[in-house]
Amino acid sequence: MIASMIFPRERVTVVGVLNATPDSFSDGGRLIDDMGAVDVDAAVAVAARMVEAGAEMIDVGGESTRPGAMETSLAIEIDRTAPVVEALAKRFAVEISIDTRKAAVAEAALDAGARVVNDISGLGFDAALAGITSAAGASLIVGHLRGTPETMQQNPHFDDVLGEVATELGASLAAARAAGIPDERLAVDPGIGFGKRLEDNLALLANVGSLGKALGLPVLVGPSRKQFLGSLTGDPVECRDAATAAACAVAIFAGADAVRVHDVAGAVRAAAVASALRDARGEAIA
Repeated sequence: MIASMIFPRERVTVVGVLNATPDSFSDGGRLIDDMGAVDVDAAVAVAARMVEAGAEMIDVGGESTRPGAMETSLAIEIDRTAPVVEALAKRFAVEISIDTRKAAVAEAALDAGARVVNDISGLGFDAALAGITSAAGASLIVGHLRGTPETMQQNPHFDDVLGEVATELGASLAAARAAGIPDERLAVDPGIGFGKRLEDNLALLANVGSLGKALGLPVLVGPSRKQFLGSLTGDPVECRDAATAAACAVAIFAGADAVRVHDVAGAVRAAAVASALRDARGEAIA
């Protein structure tokens, strides 16, 4: 049986994306003021709309991880995220997560009130992140990524994407467990759009339930506005919310426990329909 404090079985969790960056592929710059600093009040207002729409978690990021993105310095990433996390943790009852590959950034965010660390690199970038998360009693979402955002889309290749992603996530989970993080505070993310071809993304979304069963943990998927949706629909990034909702619905029906999105309202509606259909098929949520 899959159990988790991060993503409860009785619901599909919708995670709202809050990027405090100038260069994220979809929403970069919207929270940056004329002086180049993060507008914390604007971030709180965006989060408030997400919570009102039904988000149960807000994921704060201070480094763009779009394909080809360069690494952001520790100081800048902390400056972008810690004040936002602190403001959100004081204002909202929902969980606040920090989207980072770096232990120092995670530590600052956890000190500021975050309770979840979302590491797209699956502990591959900074091994110290597992210990920081464990010491704080926080939860960890272990993502799948080969290489770095700068290199990940340079000729990605899988012979068996489901098997290979499961195996590599399993190695990441072993490191998390060795650091003392229990299974009830762990979840996995197959890394949609991170070092994957179109066919890889589709296979992972359509078979996400088997991945969760293989690893024995809840699965978060993040298809929101990504390039593979544009490849399928021809839509530019600003017009991909309908395709995102469709991808979320299919993934939930296939067994996803949580979805990470920019358009929370659309994902909440998609989750309501997909969850009902999954229940009608005779399988419980998650």
